[in-house]
Amino acid sequence: MKHTICSLITLATPLLLLHTTQTHAEFRAGAAIVDVTPAKFPVFVNGGMTSRNADQVTTPVNARAIVVDDGNERVAIVVVDSCMMPRPLLDDAKALAATRTSISADHMLISATHTHSAPASMGCLGTDADPNYVPYLREKLAEAIATAEANLEPAEIGWASIDAPDYTALRRWILRPDKLRDDPFGNPTVRANMHAGRNWDDVVGESGPEDPQLAMISIRAKGGGRPLALLSNFSMHYFSGPKPLSADYFGEFCNEIQTRIAGKPGDGQAPFVAIMSHGCSGDIWRKDYKNPDPIEVEEMKMEQYATGLANFAMKAYDEIEYQSDVPVNMAESRMELKYRVPNQQLLEWSQKIVAETGDRLPKTQQEIYAREQVMLHERQSTEIVVQGLRLGDIGIATTPNETYALTGLKIKLQSPLQQTMVIELANGGDGYIPPPEQHMLGGYNTWAARSAGLEETAEPKIVETALELLEKVTGESRQPFIQSRGSAVENILAGKPQAFWRLDEMQGLRAKDSSPNHSDAILEPPVAFFLSGPASDKFCQNDEFNRSAHFAGGRLSARLPALKNDYTVVFWCWNGMPTDARQVTGWMFGRGQNWGIDQQSEFLGLGGAENHPGKLIFESGEGVKAVGKSVLDRWTWHQIAFVRKGDTIQIFLNGNSEPEIAIKENGNFPARYSNLFFAGRSDQKDNWEGRLDEIAVFSRALSLEELKPLMNP
Repeated sequence: MKHTICSLITLATPLLLLHTTQTHAEFRAGAAIVDVTPAKFPVFVNGGMTSRNADQVTTPVNARAIVVDDGNERVAIVVVDSCMMPRPLLDDAKALAATRTSISADHMLISATHTHSAPASMGCLGTDADPNYVPYLREKLAEAIATAEANLEPAEIGWASIDAPDYTALRRWILRPDKLRDDPFGNPTVRANMHAGRNWDDVVGESGPEDPQLAMISIRAKGGGRPLALLSNFSMHYFSGPKPLSADYFGEFCNEIQTRIAGKPGDGQAPFVAIMSHGCSGDIWRKDYKNPDPIEVEEMKMEQYATGLANFAMKAYDEIEYQSDVPVNMAESRMELKYRVPNQQLLEWSQKIVAETGDRLPKTQQEIYAREQVMLHERQSTEIVVQGLRLGDIGIATTPNETYALTGLKIKLQSPLQQTMVIELANGGDGYIPPPEQHMLGGYNTWAARSAGLEETAEPKIVETALELLEKVTGESRQPFIQSRGSAVENILAGKPQAFWRLDEMQGLRAKDSSPNHSDAILEPPVAFFLSGPASDKFCQNDEFNRSAHFAGGRLSARLPALKNDYTVVFWCWNGMPTDARQVTGWMFGRGQNWGIDQQSEFLGLGGAENHPGKLIFESGEGVKAVGKSVLDRWTWHQIAFVRKGDTIQIFLNGNSEPEIAIKENGNFPARYSNLFFAGRSDQKDNWEGRLDEIAVFSRALSLEELKPLMNP
């Protein structure tokens, strides 16, 4: 291992030296706003399942551009009030801009805000691209880049970041296993879907984490001069006004920031340009379904929402520190990815529906997705663009997709630069890219179409490419994510566990063992990653979120040969199921033979329906042997300590010194009973629907004195 680490350092060092010794001239920046409101009406509008038109302007739609230069490299960043823009259009616009500027096409970043009220420059679902608007937008994009370049002047740059958790939340929730919904092809595949959290009785929890970070890159004239531009980035899907055409909340936020920051420009000075770019928002929305009652942000009008978010921005903006010695580096990668194309049966079904639809646009969900299958079959694959950009100590990564918040966190938390933002729907509009495990849960975001058609491995490929590009432009290695260790973690490790799974993984099929014993466990899908866990202030440091896994019918399985008759398991559980949904709400822990049950199998679960609803139940062999005293609240973290010493079992809840369950039960386990299961039992019946975290297994029966530092920290 030492040899491997040294080798990596040796390989990285020349790149670092090359970068740090590179000379660059004075940092300069320029910005511009160009109105891209269509000149001809009516115009097609993106953002809905079926086609619609607009014949008036509620608010203008704009292209907001920044050009930066360090004497060696010159880069353009453009954010457009558009739902999404196709790569071929953007490639054409970049090629045109390159003829009018000193910027190469591969040093231009053009992204969409994802307003759902803008002219359609790309065909998507039931809406075609507007044939008059596409060439008009191409010209205007080139104009925005050229105008920003013409405004270049000596400048300095700074970073600001603040969390705005009340302004963003998960919109994709996991449905109960008995509440599956049909996909457009008539199959009951939908285990998770947008806005399913409206009905608590139907769901078991969110399908992923949120990202509340509001990040900002501020640029001002050198020497503490007037503000030039502010590039913001926030993960919230969109907030439309009452009717198109509109820039949505993105435009309102920019107008609010410009009013607060900008002084009136003097003669010959360019105006201050505020920009809101789209963060990773494929599974994000402003409404928090965890709260049963409307909260203030849910009742806001679009203008109020934008103003409230601007208030957060200004708190951070006033604390920005600037630097003028700013190297600029940019790299781009073009990748070919496959589409998920229909099999022959689905293709024939789709072709029949398309033939019946004729020349008109599709009107129903079935017609829309049938047409999409035919299109994917014809195309088979596509080219996408991913970029990495360095502005001094600040990094920007791009995806051409509607990217989940988890994907953005993967890039931010592993970036070589601590200050990194991820801009989605940049350099193309290639639809949703759910992490691979999310495909197993189905739902709108996974239905194969131009809006979600890339191969199931697209997300990890794009994440890896973005990180490689950030490494390239910085000359530094990524930072592997390792969750910090708070006092509760140190207490567990001090007890010398046989295995300790923190369940802080962002992806994969393996749960890392944090003990020195290398007893990694297997995560059997479906599992969702990186959800919030218990007691962040105890399990982590420096305000870091503690993370957990959400089991949606999958399990964590482990084999611990050192486990004999005496053992202890300590873990945290969070139940997502209503306790009246089935006879057993779910099994959270078990020991036995995989796929079978015999008299020496033992399991711990939560009662349901008329069978001790919400209370701990212990089963050995077949049949419940003991029941706890307390009801475990749904969607609440609880800590369990399971202690077996010979034939005596004691189960403690939430740090109480009095056991919730105490029972005598035969504990002479044969050697083959080295398999442990969490979030389910050996026969896979009534698996856990909810989260588990911080699972520690000890190969001895801990005394109450030994348990005290571990329980309810």
